[in-house]
Amino acid sequence: IFSGSSFTMIGERTNVAGSRRFRNLIKAGDYESATKVARQQVEGGANIIDVNMDDGMLDAVSAMRRFLNQIAGEPDIARVPVMVDSSRFEVIEAGLACVQGKAIVNSLSLKEGEAEFLRQARLCRRYGASVVVMAFDEHGQATDTERRVAICKRAYRLLVHDAGFLPEDIIFDPNVLAIGTGIEEHDDYAVSFIESTRRIKEACPGVLISGGISNLSFSFRGNNRVREAIHSVFLYHAIQAGLDMGIVNAGQLEVYDEIPKELLTLVEDLVLNRTPDATEALLKWSERNESRGRTSAPTLAWRELPLEERIQYALLKGQTDFIDEDMAEARTCGEYEAPLNIIEGPLMTGMGTVGDLFGEGKMFLPQVVKSARVMKKAVAYLEPYMEEGAARSSAGRILMATVKGDVHDIGKNIVGVVLRCNGYDVIDMGVMVPAEQILETALRENVDMIGLSGLITPSLDEMVFVAKEMERRGIRLPLLIGGATTSKKHTAVKIAPVNAGVVAHVSDASRSVPTVSALLSDSTGTTADQLRVEYNEIRARWEARQKQRPLMSLAAARRMAYQRTAPCISTQVAYGVRDFSIPIEAVWALIDWGPFFLTWGLRASWKKQLANSSNAERYRELLEDASAMRAEFEAAGVRIRGRYGTFPAHRDGDDVVLEKGGVEFRFPMLRQQEQRRNEGAAYMSLADFVGGPGEEDILGAFVVTSGTELKPLIERFDTAHDDYSSIMAKALADRLAEAGTEWLHQQMRHEWGTEAPDSISLEDMLKGRYPGIRPAHGYPACPDHTEKATLWELLDGSEAGVTLSEHFAMIPAASVSGLVFPHPDADYFAVGRIGRDQVEDYAKRKRCTVAVAERWLAQNLAYDTSED
Repeated sequence: IFSGSSFTMIGERTNVAGSRRFRNLIKAGDYESATKVARQQVEGGANIIDVNMDDGMLDAVSAMRRFLNQIAGEPDIARVPVMVDSSRFEVIEAGLACVQGKAIVNSLSLKEGEAEFLRQARLCRRYGASVVVMAFDEHGQATDTERRVAICKRAYRLLVHDAGFLPEDIIFDPNVLAIGTGIEEHDDYAVSFIESTRRIKEACPGVLISGGISNLSFSFRGNNRVREAIHSVFLYHAIQAGLDMGIVNAGQLEVYDEIPKELLTLVEDLVLNRTPDATEALLKWSERNESRGRTSAPTLAWRELPLEERIQYALLKGQTDFIDEDMAEARTCGEYEAPLNIIEGPLMTGMGTVGDLFGEGKMFLPQVVKSARVMKKAVAYLEPYMEEGAARSSAGRILMATVKGDVHDIGKNIVGVVLRCNGYDVIDMGVMVPAEQILETALRENVDMIGLSGLITPSLDEMVFVAKEMERRGIRLPLLIGGATTSKKHTAVKIAPVNAGVVAHVSDASRSVPTVSALLSDSTGTTADQLRVEYNEIRARWEARQKQRPLMSLAAARRMAYQRTAPCISTQVAYGVRDFSIPIEAVWALIDWGPFFLTWGLRASWKKQLANSSNAERYRELLEDASAMRAEFEAAGVRIRGRYGTFPAHRDGDDVVLEKGGVEFRFPMLRQQEQRRNEGAAYMSLADFVGGPGEEDILGAFVVTSGTELKPLIERFDTAHDDYSSIMAKALADRLAEAGTEWLHQQMRHEWGTEAPDSISLEDMLKGRYPGIRPAHGYPACPDHTEKATLWELLDGSEAGVTLSEHFAMIPAASVSGLVFPHPDADYFAVGRIGRDQVEDYAKRKRCTVAVAERWLAQNLAYDTSED
């Protein structure tokens, strides 16, 4: 909804004050149906769920405990944090005792004075919770900017200096209050909230800002269309001012760019208090427009427009059908002296508009990539007619590469497209590029900036190495860091300290342009200095947090290992390795489309979005394009292939041992060591789910790919300058590999007898509601990528058409591999931070040096190896 934003949606429907249906379910004791409300919020895009039981007819303490315990057993709900919401602190305390993981308390305030505020805050901190602090004090609720800011500054001082809170655990709510009430002093409430957000962020570094968004439109209750538009407009402006999260119905937000122009103007007049009669004008509009109309289908009327307007239209709509015809007309019409003037004239003007709209959140990634396809085709048509040596102007020259050992490039390619749309010259070096080659090319091509990308965790270390090499060679170019496993925290803690230049993390394509623009125009060094200050603060907070999270010794953690129930395999199974090859049709229904839409910068809750008339077209178009790509795949002979096996297995300490042909294949596992808040909690290792010596047990292993026939197809798209189809093909191939793994896992469960055929619905299967797990090496439960080498030896993985890079990335990239644990107790978890004692033990079991183990487990180390 807000392209380029990291805004966090807090689901409001598990609040008895915000949802009549939820309140009635809780009062009736129907907690099973109430749980479905929470699930719907998560599926609808909520990143946090707000749970409130404040009702005069409820025992709020009992209801809070019961509901939180109920949802704790639901994996698809428990994966998001819980906001424990109550005006009574005894209810909050009851909720904190039930919440697994880190909770958020909503809310504290100064209305009962500093002593009570600090008492409650310290209790929350003991539970490890973040706190929402309302802009209330002993004199009541703050409604103007000055009081909002003053109260938050006072609370910040008390929390940080007296209660020991880290700034990032503080969330201020400056009070979202109703506008459009007819009372003149209320007209400025939204503007004041937005300004307060900006000023609080400046005065209280590190904090987050939240708000109860639905309060804003309370005067228009009953008119959902107007309310949705008010919320969308308010969020659009508040997020730009620094709003981080909001309590809002995640499934009911109008897309800002799709609000009809007349309604948008009226709503912005109201929210921004631009006209004194905004409320009356909006009410009149509402009376005239009781139902939504649908826009008519596009026609070819645009072909009657003047040439430059047709070019603009084609770029904005991603329309390639007539671009060669229009370029031919532009070249021969006499309006342009040379083909270069066409590129730097109407084409670059159109792409500038695309870039601006994307930066403003008014165009989305799929549209931008389609626009870039039009631009590439137009330039490709004109290039044969260009004079030798003709050079286009550029906003800057940027080198981008996926680092050595890594083959994933979808995100990098999208960023490259977005940068080109904004006038930057991008040199894309591809995948698996060594540091030396990156730096030599950067110097030879005289680039202004280097961008590094990677997906697998070893890529993080390779990025550190590139940064060190830049420092060693005195290359003072800004360094951009991006990719799925990267983060601002890792960049600040691990990469920035080894490079005295500018290092910046870019979280997604929408952030790339403002970051690049700010750095390249930073003649005074202000942006660079701000980044260094910000990253130094992040590093200091990270170091402080490490000291607050002690580790259990490995010996003690092993004494508190998880104790599984009886063995799960009692029937004979067929041991050995087998190949399989299946058509796309066999797995199409098993595709999880959520990550596919995330690739395109859209929300993962695609079913919910298809039901939302304002979003449906965008999602439907991508699904239609994916279906068209499926036809391309089938014509190219793409199939889902792989190898899998079933093996006798047993546990040896924290090692899992599989047997094949009398040879043992040993997989050393790691164990959790971070101390738990709940006394008696197990410290997990994957080895806990396997039977010990003498217990008859099995394990599976697999490698699946959809990429063996993909390369010629991608090359064809690249040759045709069709970035959109190239990215679409890679994104779909990733989904097919995952779907193929889902299909294979089900076949293995049927073979083993742990799941009866037709006993699990498709919906439950896609949500992982079946016995057993299939963890992949490099992921949280077994983070060491090098163990893939043993897996490949066990399966002869190269026979499946998949090889490993030197950093153990799978080639082709659209591949999945891992182990399969059949025991019904088996569950996914994160190993988290580990101590030196475990690393030394792991190195001994793995028969490698401690230094090698530290290198591959760098993201899990709870100590600094530079001190050795």
